[in-house]
Amino acid sequence: MNLWENLGTAGGHVEIVPYSAAWPQLFESEAQRIQAACGDLLPVIEHIGSTAIPGMSAKPILDIMPGLRTHADGLRTIEPLKRLGYDYHGENGIPGRYYFVLRYEQRSIIHVHIFEIGVENWERHLLFRDTLRAYPELAAEYAALKQDLAVRFREDREGYTDAKSDFIHSVVQQARRLQAKTA
Repeated sequence: MNLWENLGTAGGHVEIVPYSAAWPQLFESEAQRIQAACGDLLPVIEHIGSTAIPGMSAKPILDIMPGLRTHADGLRTIEPLKRLGYDYHGENGIPGRYYFVLRYEQRSIIHVHIFEIGVENWERHLLFRDTLRAYPELAAEYAALKQDLAVRFREDREGYTDAKSDFIHSVVQQARRLQAKTA
């Protein structure tokens, strides 16, 4: 069995599938491949997005977030990741990001979002993931929202992503307030 055959969506479709216990293992496998290709440029590689939340239904696309010591180091990751089969898309609308997509049989299967460790986008992704992991009721609310939006925006991935942004922002803001109270 090919590692990638159960991952991916084609043609910009939004498809939500039940959680797969294989997702963390696929992340680990790909993180090792990325680490081997880029070495010390990436001191940490995180699994983010819905596939990183145990039990959560998700688009079957792994989101991987490697961290850089300095933003400029990201330029040195482009060629090694291209050699692994990734397409490089620049910042792709998010300043400070190096964005890559891996495809298998015409399907997007992995999105790599490289940021400098500690910048706002780095912290926000981790805070959102960790909050959903810690609060299953929030994760269930997010899963229900995604199911609804997947129906409404089946052929509009950008609309689907935009429609989730208020929920994500709200969770991140709540988590930051909670962190401030406990600090």
